[in-house]
Amino acid sequence: MKSANGTAANAAEQLATIARGASEILVEQDLLERLASGRSLRVKAGFDPTAPDLHLGHTVLLNKMRQFQDLGHQVIFLIGDFTGMIGDPTGKNATRPPLTAEEVKANATTYQAQVFKILDPERTEIRFNSEWMSRMDAVGMIKLAAQHTVARMLERDDFRKRYDEERPIAIHEFLYPLVQGYDSVALEADVELGGTDQKFNLLVGRQLQGAAGLPPQIVLTMPLLEGLDGVQKMSKSLNNYVGIEEAPHDMFGKLMRISDELMWRYFELLSFRSIADIDGLRRSVDEGRNPRDVKLELAAEIVARFHSDAAAQQAQRGFIEQFSHGALPSNIPEFDVHTGEVGMALVNVLKVCGLTSSTSEARRMITQGAVKLDRQRVDDLECTLAAGAEYLVQVGKRRYGRIRLSGKS
Repeated sequence: MKSANGTAANAAEQLATIARGASEILVEQDLLERLASGRSLRVKAGFDPTAPDLHLGHTVLLNKMRQFQDLGHQVIFLIGDFTGMIGDPTGKNATRPPLTAEEVKANATTYQAQVFKILDPERTEIRFNSEWMSRMDAVGMIKLAAQHTVARMLERDDFRKRYDEERPIAIHEFLYPLVQGYDSVALEADVELGGTDQKFNLLVGRQLQGAAGLPPQIVLTMPLLEGLDGVQKMSKSLNNYVGIEEAPHDMFGKLMRISDELMWRYFELLSFRSIADIDGLRRSVDEGRNPRDVKLELAAEIVARFHSDAAAQQAQRGFIEQFSHGALPSNIPEFDVHTGEVGMALVNVLKVCGLTSSTSEARRMITQGAVKLDRQRVDDLECTLAAGAEYLVQVGKRRYGRIRLSGKS
């Protein structure tokens, strides 16, 4: 599609591209009108540097930002170095621990190095919200706080839940949505992107822009990408993530662990293939094609994006060879384990399958480095296997099992 100035794709075509995969656009008519103006829009998304590495969950937003760039618009990758020191509890039932200035600086440096794996440098502004927030004095902060009421803050689901359950809410937490909203004022954003869990904060930005005499930004929310467990959103702290700088072999192997059901969610949110192509893959599976073959295509596409086609092909060959019977016993027992929707802890799976005599032995073997999952040593005692997935498990030198978790109780 051509750029948004001069020979731009018309507004309706741009809107169709932008809306693909989005959860909600508020207000869609406003976005259509701004696209029709022919000017380059300022599209903002904020990222708190809470961990040193970006993962595939972050790329759901980054891919959408790249779509805006390909349509000729300017994106602002905002690093929340100031908000990162507040700690946003979004989606949590307790305050997220604030980061130190040193942690923020170190993480922000790696963000800048990684983001251009996806975004076009020529149409990207990298900004830090400390640029304006560190200059705001107490009077300015009080004026900002006066723009919102406690009643409105308690409309945010996580605040309301904690309030109703009489769990503490620190006063400074109310500042987070205000500061995020003020970022949109400072940057004069036309559009702000965020996950569905950020909707409240994004709407605060609309309100503060209106109060400042600016056209309220359009809010575009994107679905949250579930992590490898298929339950909670992808997060490094939950160890259910795929980092965009992980080695090709590791990235490929992790993606092959996702359940067959979750695979389609990853296609929807991460693949650049057309909707028609993805629908065709679904039909092929419905008609009997092995879902693993389709998953190989997904893993290869994503690894190639962050590394190279050659690296993806090599990782695929390595994965296939790894699971061939060549270096493995020819009579590996197979187990069907029925689990709930959230999967099952590895220590319980080992006991249920008889690969260890008890969960205590399973924990001991993991601690000793004697348990491997898909040929990778496991060191996490809380490791959970996802429902709907298949795994090759090895305990010690001679105990093997091919395990299928059905997801049925």
